[in-house]
Amino acid sequence: MKDIVVFSGSAHPTLAHQICDRLGTRLCPTRISRFSNDCLQAQLTVNVRQRDVYIIQPLVPPTQENLMELLLMIDAARGASAAQITAVMPHYAYARSDKKDASRISLGGRLVADMLVSAGASRVLTMALHSPQVQGFFRCPTDQLTALGALAEHFRGTDLSNTVVVSPDLGNAKNATQFARLLGIQMAAGSKRRLADDKVIVDSIVGDVTGKRAIVLDDEIATGGSIVEICNRLKDFGALCASVACTHGLFTGQAVEKLRACEFITDVASTDTVPAPKNFPELTTISVAPLFAEAIERIHHGRSVSKMFEDVDPVFAPPKPVDGLF
Repeated sequence: MKDIVVFSGSAHPTLAHQICDRLGTRLCPTRISRFSNDCLQAQLTVNVRQRDVYIIQPLVPPTQENLMELLLMIDAARGASAAQITAVMPHYAYARSDKKDASRISLGGRLVADMLVSAGASRVLTMALHSPQVQGFFRCPTDQLTALGALAEHFRGTDLSNTVVVSPDLGNAKNATQFARLLGIQMAAGSKRRLADDKVIVDSIVGDVTGKRAIVLDDEIATGGSIVEICNRLKDFGALCASVACTHGLFTGQAVEKLRACEFITDVASTDTVPAPKNFPELTTISVAPLFAEAIERIHHGRSVSKMFEDVDPVFAPPKPVDGLF
């Protein structure tokens, strides 16, 4: 791995160090400074000429600052003649801005993707984008990892005899179905309407949850409004309690207080794609550093990344031969 050079911005250096430990390489230092007019400047402190560069930076609050850091580091690597520059974004915050659902509204997901490529990114490595079409926003090769296998492994150590996986909305039903298949249990989903960024209503539950423990699975928890709302409906429909699992545990605003105040929720698990909140000691954190380290190694050696998830997602499984076709 001597030709790999790994840098990290300010967003999540702990995860970057863990990924480097798995790769058996060191995290190279970056100097982020600020001019008197508040403009940022990034400097890479090691030689990257004709080397394979990976810049680890999830887009987490302060999102705009961290995005600008990432763009400047990519630009610095391009100017220093890096052979390949991979933007490693465990969390791509702008994935939620993925459709034109109002008049004269911006598409931040596509715009930021264009900015990354314009800055010099030749590849993107991310995890659990908010919707499938976001991967098509990038004008460069983009690998999307999934944490469903790691989350399933966590719950396999619990009693699943009377348990059902629940998606907060029908849009996440595919992931919930895959997750339920990995655990060998049934799946249900809520019928959700979003009134605002922090306000949702769950009208009903599709599937049988009566007398069962629920594992509520979501790709991202921000304000916690959707989770508390689906848990209230599950209680109304006769469920006994709920475990909560997500890939991106942002827990912004009063999310931690909301989740801790909901007696129906027994435990919460999240991966470390973003830094864990310091005021949530009950949170179980599942590391995705092994997944990102393996993906980086596969990219560097020109091997398939999708093969990592053949047993997790049928989409990644190799096609079966068809009689009569060559």
